[in-house]
Amino acid sequence: MLASAVFVGAMQIGAISSPLAAQQRTSIRDRARQDQVREATRDADRFAVIDGLVTDTLLNPLGAADVSVVGTGARVVTGENGRFRMMQVPPGQYLLVVRRIGYAPTSGIIDVPARDTLRLSYTLTRSTYALDTVRTQARRVTMRMLDFENRRRQGVGQFITQEEIERRGSVQTSDFLRYMRGVQVSTNTTQAFGGTQVYSRREGGGLDANSQQQYCAMQVVLDGIILPRYFNLELLPPPKQIAGIEVYSGAATIPPQFGGASRSCGVVAVWTRDGY
Repeated sequence: MLASAVFVGAMQIGAISSPLAAQQRTSIRDRARQDQVREATRDADRFAVIDGLVTDTLLNPLGAADVSVVGTGARVVTGENGRFRMMQVPPGQYLLVVRRIGYAPTSGIIDVPARDTLRLSYTLTRSTYALDTVRTQARRVTMRMLDFENRRRQGVGQFITQEEIERRGSVQTSDFLRYMRGVQVSTNTTQAFGGTQVYSRREGGGLDANSQQQYCAMQVVLDGIILPRYFNLELLPPPKQIAGIEVYSGAATIPPQFGGASRSCGVVAVWTRDGY
């Protein structure tokens, strides 16, 4: 009788405690699910929308223009009306590149606000270079890096290959420039153009009012696209997307294909593995 009573008591305890434990487990799962929903909703509320228009110099809309946000994988193509839209863009600063066959590419730094719509417009200038009738992207990338290797063999400038990039394993692309001769990489927070920037020690030298050495901001080029002046290196693609880097710290060493009025302080040319 005692054993039966203990057994029944155990059954009663089990019958009472099991629903409570199940209720507690269900409650924990529900709370976790609710927290995830709230977090996703909160993040979604911060997202922005980018609305843009691409035209030629006569303000005619350009369809089939490629618009990409460097380093994020976000890429869209304009419609026949020249318009494009990117949804659910996290707030922050990005480098945006616009390209179309037959036109010179352009780029710009954009500041995406939270919970808002950013409206952009870009004008492309018709290119003066003649393109081959048929050329695949794989062939184009191969030719870009073939030119890179040819310049490297000439021994003018400084070069970092994809093999070196993979071997060093740096987190930021700007880290590779810190070891270049005649180059200064520093974080600038005093100018309107803030961020990590690259300067030439050989050009535009002199002393400022505080007897500090002044350096000249170098022009950064990404896959042949001229980037904005005083470019923030933190907006470059990560090292895993880089195929090569070449640096010309003085105007006298810059190859003709990188020449231009804004190149007097030197050039940093960055090449990606896939191309933009």
